[in-house]
Amino acid sequence: MSADRGPAVVALAGGVGAARFLRGLVRVVPAKDLTLVVNTGDDRTFYGVHVCPDLDIVTYTLAGAIDAKKGYGLAGDSFHIVDTLAAYGHEAWFRLGDRDLATCLHRTLRLQQGARLVDVTDEIRQQQGLDLRILPMSDAPCPTFVQLGDGTQVHFEEYLARDGAPDNVAAVDLTAAEAAEPAAGVLEAIANADVLLVCPSNPIVSIGPILALRGVREAIRASKAAVVGVSPIIGGAPVKGPADRLMRGLGLEVSARGVAGFYRDWIDGFVIDRQDAALAAEIEAMGIRTAVVDTLMKTDAISESLARTTLEVARTIAADA
Repeated sequence: MSADRGPAVVALAGGVGAARFLRGLVRVVPAKDLTLVVNTGDDRTFYGVHVCPDLDIVTYTLAGAIDAKKGYGLAGDSFHIVDTLAAYGHEAWFRLGDRDLATCLHRTLRLQQGARLVDVTDEIRQQQGLDLRILPMSDAPCPTFVQLGDGTQVHFEEYLARDGAPDNVAAVDLTAAEAAEPAAGVLEAIANADVLLVCPSNPIVSIGPILALRGVREAIRASKAAVVGVSPIIGGAPVKGPADRLMRGLGLEVSARGVAGFYRDWIDGFVIDRQDAALAAEIEAMGIRTAVVDTLMKTDAISESLARTTLEVARTIAADA
C-alpha cells in the first residue's frame, strides 16, 4: 500500500443485490482504492449485440442511471427497437431498451474490432463518469447453463427472463468458466487486496462463476486479505432473484447459514440480517466471524451502513490475524 492510498478493497459482484451494496461501498471507500470483479456468466447475444447484464447493472447503478424500479436497464429508456422487432415476429422476451442496446452495440463493435472485454468495460465505465476500477471476471465467453429436472439445459438468461425461473433445477453447469482464464488484472487485484468483499449476490450463478475460473479460488486462499461476505438470503429467502430455487436444486439449505457453509472454505467473515440473528452462533462455529445488522438495502443510507459494518468486520479480522 503506497502512502497516498488507503487499503485496497476488491469486491466480487453480480446482480442487483451487489449493485445496491456497492452504491454504499463507494460512499465509504475512495474510488482509487476500489476494484470490482463482476460476473459475466449471464452474458449472451441478443438482437445481434453482446449483452453483459451484471456489468451493466453495476455500472448503471453506480452512475445513477439505473431503472431503480426494475433494478436493471436505464431509467427512462424507450423500447422502440425491441417492440419493432417483436412486430416483425422476432422473439423479444429479453427487454433491452434503446439506449441500453446502444451501449451493447458499442461493446459488440469494439469486440469485433479486436478489443478485449476488459478494455471495453473500462471505456463504458469512463463514459458513465465512474472513477473506480471495474473488471469483467474473464475476457472469454463463460456462459452459465441451468439443467432442469426433465433433462433440458438452458442458458441462465433463458431460465430467468424467458421461463420465469422454474423450481425444477437439477444442476448448474459452470464448465465454460472452469475452462477460462480470469481477465487481465483479476488475479493481481485479489493478490494485492487488503480487503476482499463478497457482495450479497446469488452464490450459485453470480459468485460461483467467478470462483470457477482458473486460479481464482487459489488466489483468494493465498491472499493476505480479510475475506468478508454479505448474505443475500434474509429470513430464508432471497430479496430478489432465484437464489432459493438454485440453492435447493443443488441441495443447499436456503438460509444465511447455507450460504456461509457454501463459502466456508475460503471466507473469514460474514454479515447477516437481524432476522437471522439466531443463526449467528452456528456460523461462528464454522470459524467465520459473524456480524448481525440490517441488510435490507431500502435506502442508500442503509447500503452505506452495511458497507461500513462489512469493512469493520474485515478490520477486526485483520487486527486479530
